[in-house]
Amino acid sequence: MLSDIEISRNSPLVAISDLAARLGIQPDELVTYGVHKAKVLPSVFKRLAQAPLGRTILVTAVTPTPYGEGKTVTTIGLTQGLHALGESVCACIRQPSMGPVFGVKGGAAGGGYAQVVPMEELNLHLTGDIHALTSAHNLAAAALDARLFYETQLGAAAFELQSGLSALNIDPEQILWRRVVDQNDRSLRQIEVGIGRNNGPVHASGFDISAASELMAILALSLDLADMRARIGRIILAKSTDGNWISADDLGVAGAMTVIMRDAIAPTLMQTLSGAPCLIHAGPFANIAHGNSSVIADDMALRLADFVVTEGGFGSDMGFEKYANIKVRTSNIPPAAVVLVATLRALKANSGVTVSDINAPNQDALQAGFEHLCWHINNVSKYGVPVVVAINRFPTDTDEELHWLQQQVTKTQAFACEISEAFANGASGALDLARSVISACQQPSEFTHLYDVNLPLDVKLTQHMQLAYGAAGIELSDLAASQLQSLATDYGHLPLCVAKTPMSISHDPQQKGVPSGFMVPVAELRLNAGAGFITVITGNVMTMPGLGLCPAYLQIDIDANGDIQGLS
Repeated sequence: MLSDIEISRNSPLVAISDLAARLGIQPDELVTYGVHKAKVLPSVFKRLAQAPLGRTILVTAVTPTPYGEGKTVTTIGLTQGLHALGESVCACIRQPSMGPVFGVKGGAAGGGYAQVVPMEELNLHLTGDIHALTSAHNLAAAALDARLFYETQLGAAAFELQSGLSALNIDPEQILWRRVVDQNDRSLRQIEVGIGRNNGPVHASGFDISAASELMAILALSLDLADMRARIGRIILAKSTDGNWISADDLGVAGAMTVIMRDAIAPTLMQTLSGAPCLIHAGPFANIAHGNSSVIADDMALRLADFVVTEGGFGSDMGFEKYANIKVRTSNIPPAAVVLVATLRALKANSGVTVSDINAPNQDALQAGFEHLCWHINNVSKYGVPVVVAINRFPTDTDEELHWLQQQVTKTQAFACEISEAFANGASGALDLARSVISACQQPSEFTHLYDVNLPLDVKLTQHMQLAYGAAGIELSDLAASQLQSLATDYGHLPLCVAKTPMSISHDPQQKGVPSGFMVPVAELRLNAGAGFITVITGNVMTMPGLGLCPAYLQIDIDANGDIQGLS
């Protein structure tokens, strides 16, 4: 079989202007970036203000493993399957960060015959949104340090006299806004800034990856440009020496930040291998952020198509949980159905049983792994949404094990279970899945959130860990306990965004299967007032990844013709 990038290059593509026209986008609502990608302007909402909304299908998965589950493959394959059945459909996915592209994955456009193309354009820069976001974020950091410098050098009274501004009295020990870069770089996790003559005051800082920036969450959750401007203004950057919150509006930098991100408000239109449309917008990670593409892209697609297929990052305890408890609170658009992706290999790896060959038949491991799958089925079902299990087939899978698993799933709360062969066969490999999903979308459902957002912050935090992961309770660090007290009065009403390992239902990547009775160590609470949630840092989660021993960039190069090699 050809590599992903070979398949992408050898496939005939539709001009993006023609694809947009088929979707119902008018020429003056489109800004093209070359032949095969374009931004769709928010002006489309004015024309389609009264258009009926389609139905959202959310693709999630069991707990991920190093062997790959194929969630994006299933998202794109399902989109292609619905398209092949003659349905009006559009996919909505996140923009890949170059951190994972060069560090771990080597690409994030799906794979095989179920991918977004041209895949190298999707994986590298796209239309520049992440770069704009990074610049806007770091402008706020520079502005904050500059204000601290002048107020310290001149003193509050002289600063106010010379600048005409009110002194903010920034506490250098309470600067909450770090810097970001769109690469994995562990050496930047903790730094000191202001070192050297006329550069101070010296204070601790650090870098996160751009996908973890609050601006990324704001881009993904904003309803329009005005809402994005208001959210950026509410970002809390620091505290004053009097203990008051200092916002981006207080610093006077929010307007300039929004200007830098003006064009990023528009989603990017691309296509799947079969010519189905796909909107790409925002790129928050699900382990350290809320892990979903944008509300704007979803809303736009729902006005243009009858079905919208989107995905939440990692397992159902991660991206789907945050879709349900963060994104839906903003969009008011719950999913009509959820597709839960599983593989034989993933279930064996999550079984807790020692497996010497992940591809070989192993009934004991599969039986134990089925309990893990049941946890995820039940997890989705408690939100009141029908769930269809998609078993993503790998070449080494046996018919006997696939049939056994499919039969077992029919005894659960799942609405249906289908085997997907979208990777190898594209649209034709996802037709049964598409038909079952259409039927699931026609079922009555009553979406519900996991918790009451207005509960006291400490109660809500404990309840979240118990209901979302099966924990017995929480253990607060001294820092987290202090932050909880500080946040409870002004921001205790916000929903929670838990940053934890994606490799286990629990906070501990070593706990496989269905762990229970564990205590979740809460290391830190980070306020994201503009995005509208509180990030809960658990265990040893890092918001700046590091490069591995043999990172993906070692395989990526370019030939004399300018063709990129090694992306997959």
